[in-house]
Amino acid sequence: MALSIVDALLPDGSTATVRVEAGLVRAVGAAAEPGDDLLHAGGRLLLPAMAEAHAHLDKAFLAETVPNPTGDLYGAIEAMETHRHLITRDDTAARAERAARLILANGATAIRTHADVTSENGLMSVAALLEVRERLRGLVDIQVVALSGWPSTNDEQRALVREAIAMGIDGVGGCPHLEDDAEAATDLFLELAGEAGLFLDLHTDETLDPTKFALPYLARRVLDTGFAHGVSASHCVSLGMQSPEVQRRTAELVAAAGISVIALPSSNLYLQGRAHQEAMPRGLTAVRALREAGVNVAAGADNLQDPFNLVGRGDCLETAALMVMAGHQLPDDAFHSVSAAARRALGLQAAGLSPGDVADLVLVPAASVREAVAFGPEGRTVLRNGVIVAGT
Repeated sequence: MALSIVDALLPDGSTATVRVEAGLVRAVGAAAEPGDDLLHAGGRLLLPAMAEAHAHLDKAFLAETVPNPTGDLYGAIEAMETHRHLITRDDTAARAERAARLILANGATAIRTHADVTSENGLMSVAALLEVRERLRGLVDIQVVALSGWPSTNDEQRALVREAIAMGIDGVGGCPHLEDDAEAATDLFLELAGEAGLFLDLHTDETLDPTKFALPYLARRVLDTGFAHGVSASHCVSLGMQSPEVQRRTAELVAAAGISVIALPSSNLYLQGRAHQEAMPRGLTAVRALREAGVNVAAGADNLQDPFNLVGRGDCLETAALMVMAGHQLPDDAFHSVSAAARRALGLQAAGLSPGDVADLVLVPAASVREAVAFGPEGRTVLRNGVIVAGT
């Protein structure tokens, strides 16, 4: 059965009927055909659905349970380890599902979430998030990444990641910048992901320390090994602390390696910069240099009301607004970072408003992309594969 979305405002300012069938956009501007189901947009703005490129659903809504008095990254990590005994698998699954449904209702039909895989946490987060992935299958695409603890190169940690792979995770991840040997950790993660045929998504250089700068090594190793399963580098904060020339050379290397960079303005603005009370840096990656080099730059929310970020609405439009304010992006570019660029980073087929695009769409009561980003209005309707999955 086909669905015709009637009286939809398009991003170019025109109003049209958009016809979808078999999960794809079939026509834009043509009239509804007899027998079509009708969705009356009422002049709302029709946009490609968004994607949450980087989440930690296993930590969502822990702000009250796990306090972080220092407010920085290491304080958050320590707080999680200190309070692990308060967190159960059932609680993790419940909070993760709540967060995923919220993100979906706000217009994202795909979510990549990292799951802590540490000696203290074991595989509990992986099990909980895989359960949520299956529970919400058909509503939202969820990719689960095993976020390795450190040191990743010891036998126990390797075994944990391999067991997570056997359980059915979608990707491999870790934090090389937190390890004594970032290059050895990077090599290990490439090896584990390559053996399993899974994508790699590393927390990369999440620090304002310019001497912790492993992104160029990651790009060179991807090129040298011919790793072919997709690579994302999340955070890349210390790139923003390099000189313009180093930023340019690194961005060109990252582009050549085909690595997507995922900026995370919300959590990094919260966690980073506390030691720089004069001329405080923004704690973001070098968005301009990366984009000018042709790197696919996506943006994500990272944490949702937990010790790493006390606030957040589970809304990709909130992330886009931060990319405007802190990342100096124009609204259309900021929206691109949480929609088309995010889907590309996740290895998903393009969603959009051209015939043949995946019919993952969202209706928003706004007069333009800029207004949608500015207001983040309620009253959205979300479609996945041409079927309403959230909203009215």
